[in-house]
Amino acid sequence: MSEKEIVVASDAPKAIGPYSAGVKVGNFIYTSGQLGMDPESGALVDGGVIGETRQALLNLKAVLSAAGAQLENVVKTTVFLRDINDFASMNKVYSEFFTENPPARSAIQVAALPKGGAVEIEAVAIL
Repeated sequence: MSEKEIVVASDAPKAIGPYSAGVKVGNFIYTSGQLGMDPESGALVDGGVIGETRQALLNLKAVLSAAGAQLENVVKTTVFLRDINDFASMNKVYSEFFTENPPARSAIQVAALPKGGAVEIEAVAIL
């Protein structure tokens, strides 16, 4: 069995609970859900679901980078939306980050997200 390596991303927000930003096992990287939080202040960015989606994906990119990967290495994402009616807005921003050969994806509406966020995105990547 491969050793589990904790991914620490200095360019992503600090964890707001007892979890790691990412975990690397063998050639796989599993990220925790990333909110649209500013890495320095820890506050949600302005701009609603559009601004938060962009920041969540930038945070995800930072976690992947700390693990030695890029967005192109992502094979699966899960998008949690506070309101499924925000899907089109989220999807427009998401498509700017995954322009070619996008990963598999699930998008679901949830009752609430931490810090009152509009969107949270997690990923699985392979090196």
